[in-house]
Amino acid sequence: MTRTEYRWLQPSATADPELPGDRGRSRRTARDWAVDITAFLCAAAVGMLAADAIDADQSTPDGVVFVDSLIGAAACCALWVRRRWPVGLAVALTLVGIVEPVAAGALLVALFSLAVHRPLKPVAIVGAGALAVAPLQPWLRPDPGTSFIASTVIGVLLVLLVLSWGMVVRSGRQLVLTLRERARRAEAEAELRAEQAQRLAREAIAREMHDVLAHRLTLLSVHAGALEFRPDAPPAEVARAAGVIRDSAHEALQDLREIIGVLRAPGEGEESDRPQPTLLSLDALIAESCLAGMKVTLDNRVAEPAAAPAALGRTVYRIAQECLTNARKHAPGTEITLTLTGGPGDGLTIEAHNPAPVEPFERVPGSGQGLIGLTERATLAGGHLGHGPQPDGGFGVRAWLPWAA
Repeated sequence: MTRTEYRWLQPSATADPELPGDRGRSRRTARDWAVDITAFLCAAAVGMLAADAIDADQSTPDGVVFVDSLIGAAACCALWVRRRWPVGLAVALTLVGIVEPVAAGALLVALFSLAVHRPLKPVAIVGAGALAVAPLQPWLRPDPGTSFIASTVIGVLLVLLVLSWGMVVRSGRQLVLTLRERARRAEAEAELRAEQAQRLAREAIAREMHDVLAHRLTLLSVHAGALEFRPDAPPAEVARAAGVIRDSAHEALQDLREIIGVLRAPGEGEESDRPQPTLLSLDALIAESCLAGMKVTLDNRVAEPAAAPAALGRTVYRIAQECLTNARKHAPGTEITLTLTGGPGDGLTIEAHNPAPVEPFERVPGSGQGLIGLTERATLAGGHLGHGPQPDGGFGVRAWLPWAA
């Protein structure tokens, strides 16, 4: 069901809330036309009953009956503008109703419209005026078949009835508009949350791809550059470099396949059987870097590294991997030192330091997002990470991660 399809069943004030409601000139719906015609006929019926009662009174001149009929018809026709000017119409018919019984039906419809389309303050003021003048009409134009007190009580009760009914209808419409606005706000918030979730997911995937693939690709770049600038290298060295390139490309492809697998819905692909990196995987990472020609010193003073939680080991591995990648790109030929300390209950601290390069080298372009990603990764793990230049001209990274006892 859509709002457009069933707009004709709603009043114009709620059928299209983007258009002006009470005070606007929004087009009438089919329901509005049906209500307006019904209100006109009811007011005309009440006016005709009053006109018959006046005509039945032999003491009333025919001219007065004719004038009453004209005024009653005009009052009924005026109801077609009751939505546009409800206050003015209600006030005018209240004054006319003091001396014209045939306008009583139109007055009741006007008071009802006033209560529907205007807030409490104008309704209370006009309604109080209508109640105050209610005794005047039976006093100025008494009904021979009804006593003054009965006519006054009936008039007061009818005014109170239509005002109360109109305020109930207005409250219902306001509730519909409020619920509709809440639904629209909830949909907007849901879309915003979905966009934020997608953005966070994209950032997580980009960070993981950077951490995993940058290490492999820098290995490829270093060895490819060596082959390019040393075409006369011994065959054994060329073969070793080519083997490292082949292995790095294979590992990069495998890592990329695992990351893309995260994007698949559960059940669409096979679970990867490759073990996730842990603290025990640091030795293989160091060996791989040394095979690529790096000088790496690992000082691992962690108590019970095998007992480290999987998430902690994976985070430490990614930090070490990124530090080695940055040193390979920005300080080739220098010796990088990795120091790990801590244990259960004390947390784990990882420090990486490399001196400034002393020989010219071809710079490998970087995205500048690696250290930002490491900082976010450490923060998400409940720790913190700092980095920056060192007094000796080198660069250092220090991170602390919690390790529950």
